[in-house]
Amino acid sequence: MAGLRANRHPAAAQLRGFAAALLMVAASTLLGLAIAPRWGNAAVDLLYLPAVIATAIFAGRSPALIAALISALAYNFFFTAPHLTFRINNPNDIATVLVLLAVAVVTSHLASSVRKQAQRAEAHADRNATIAGLARQLLSCTSEQDVIDVGTREISRIFNCNAVLLSGQPGQSVLASAPVPLQLTPNDAAAAALVAETGIRAGRGVDRALPTEWQFHPIRSDSRLLAIIGLARDDGVPAVGADQLPLLDNLLDQAALALERSRLVGEAQEFVRSRERDQVRSVLLSSIGEDLKPRLAAITRAVRGLRRSGSADKDLVAAVEAEASKMDLYVANFAELGSDDDREPVHLTPKEFSVLAELAKHPGRVLTHAHLLRAAWGPAQENQTDYLRVAVRALRQKLERDPKKPLLILNEPAVGYRLSSLA
Repeated sequence: MAGLRANRHPAAAQLRGFAAALLMVAASTLLGLAIAPRWGNAAVDLLYLPAVIATAIFAGRSPALIAALISALAYNFFFTAPHLTFRINNPNDIATVLVLLAVAVVTSHLASSVRKQAQRAEAHADRNATIAGLARQLLSCTSEQDVIDVGTREISRIFNCNAVLLSGQPGQSVLASAPVPLQLTPNDAAAAALVAETGIRAGRGVDRALPTEWQFHPIRSDSRLLAIIGLARDDGVPAVGADQLPLLDNLLDQAALALERSRLVGEAQEFVRSRERDQVRSVLLSSIGEDLKPRLAAITRAVRGLRRSGSADKDLVAAVEAEASKMDLYVANFAELGSDDDREPVHLTPKEFSVLAELAKHPGRVLTHAHLLRAAWGPAQENQTDYLRVAVRALRQKLERDPKKPLLILNEPAVGYRLSSLA
């Protein structure tokens, strides 16, 4: 957060750097004036190099170059004859001033380069730590709403701004906001709807300027728009500067992964609940069949006994026997529905389930190898086609009647796979 705030005032930081350069050169000059009467001017020029180096390390290249130029001028003004003028009579003094200037410029360049490398490394470390911190918090979420609340709150904290998360569906309802409950004006809602339609960020301080105080950024998975996040500051400054957009994009990618993960977990839990309901239904149907079969058999035996005795009305006996036969057929059908073919449940690995779930979302549609790899393994593995082939082969072994002649998961050569629309 400190780094974000510092980036908002670069001019003030550079002005402080110039002031520090002047102070350090002045201090070097005073020290030179103190030692020159006793030891001469030979060592005075070296006193300016620490000031130039310190300025380059702590303030950057521009203040360091100014410090180098002022050092050469100060040495010329105070320590070369004639004194207190910028005129130089001795050629050796001219060479000394020029060498001092050259050495100071080169030294400032090297020191500022080291400073930039250190700043770049520190920025990368801060960025990675921020991304890892958000990913760690999202990983601990147990539901989609938890992901929404934590993601909105953390992005608001990281960028020190107001944040509102909207659904990616038409209407863009507010799902969460931070640090306080927020509502959008009609203009803001229209800007969010435009982002939902185009999938491109828009708003104050980004590529597309709209009449709104907010920036709106899409949160996308590989295949669809998941949500939209709006960011704004109370002081009217753009919430995220251009140099912070890569960090925001990485954070939104983490949020998208967490939302997709929570959705898959929800689908898996719903599948388990559906399986449990089917098992309960099977047990109930089998129980009904087992309870009714003996009673129907007893009715059928009684009817046959009445027919053999000849003491009952033949039409009535025939009607009762026909109805008993129908009931016996119905019960047999119930029992067959409840048997579930006596098959054992199929156990899928997480990757196999992810591939099958992604295919099931688009029945009959060809999904590319890269699409399925991103969905199951993540963007970093989208070229590892062998991973996908192994998973599909395992699914066919577990689900197909004849894995060598698949009817469920069909291959489209050199393109991808599709789930049969008849599945």
